[in-house]
Amino acid sequence: MKARSLVFDLFGDYLRYRDGTARLRALVGLMDCFGVPETTVRVVVTRLRKEGWLASSRDGRETVYTLTDAAWQLLDEGRSRIFGRVTDPWDGQWHMVIYSVPETERALREQLRKKLAWFGFGPLSSSVWLSPHARTEQVKEAFASEPSVHLDVFRSRSEGGASDRGIAERAWDLAALNRDYADLMAFYRPRLAVYRRGGLHGREALVERMRLVHDYRHFPFRDPDLPPELLPAGWVGRQVHQAFLEAHSLLRAPAEEAADEVIAASASVSRSS
Repeated sequence: MKARSLVFDLFGDYLRYRDGTARLRALVGLMDCFGVPETTVRVVVTRLRKEGWLASSRDGRETVYTLTDAAWQLLDEGRSRIFGRVTDPWDGQWHMVIYSVPETERALREQLRKKLAWFGFGPLSSSVWLSPHARTEQVKEAFASEPSVHLDVFRSRSEGGASDRGIAERAWDLAALNRDYADLMAFYRPRLAVYRRGGLHGREALVERMRLVHDYRHFPFRDPDLPPELLPAGWVGRQVHQAFLEAHSLLRAPAEEAADEVIAASASVSRSS
C-alpha cells in the first residue's frame, strides 16, 4: 500500500466522518500503524496540498489538514463506485461516447480514458466507448472545462441479446476480470470467517480494513457493473462485492476504535508538548 493511497483511504474511510480534518500529528500516528515514517507522511501531505486535494491551516504550533471541495467530490465518486451497484433492470440501451482529442494532448486523452473506465465505460474502438448505464452526463461534466476535448454522446440498441453479449465481450476482458475476482475471493474467504468471529482488534483491525479497501478499490476501474444478461456464465463479481461489503462492515467497529485511539493519543501528546 503506497503512502499517498493510504492517506486518501484514511480520509475516505475515517477522517471524512470527522469533519474531513486531521492534525499532522494524528496523520503521522495513523500512518505509523502501516509502517510509514513521519518524513514520508510530511512529503505526501505537502504534495497533496500543492495538488489541491488538501488545505492546511495553523492551530498554534500544529498544522491541520482539511479536505478541499475537489477531494470531497473525488471521495464521493469513489465511494459510489466502490460500494454501489446498479439494481434496476437494464432497458437494453447502450450509452455511447465518441471523443476527439488533439494528438498534442496525449496526457489529456489518457486522463479521459481513465475517467471513462472509472464511470464504467468500455472501448468498442479506440475513440468509441459505451456503457449500459446512463452516465454520459457525468463524463461531459468532468471535462466541461477542457476545450480540447470534444464529446459526442448518444444512445443506441443492438440487434438483440446475442449481439449485446458480443459487444460486452469486445469492450471488456470479462474472463480475466472474473479470474481476478475469484483469486481475491479465495484470499479473503478464510479471513472472512475470522472477521465473523471478531478475531481482529486494535491496530490489526485498522490495517486489515485498509488492506481490504486497497485490494478491492481497483476493481471498479475494470468492472463496468454489467446487468446480469450481459455477464458470462460463472460470474463471481457480485458474490465478491457482497463479501467485500460484509467484511468492510464487520471490521468497522474495531478499526474505527483503533483509529480513534490513535487520534486521541496524538492529541494528548500535542497538549503535553
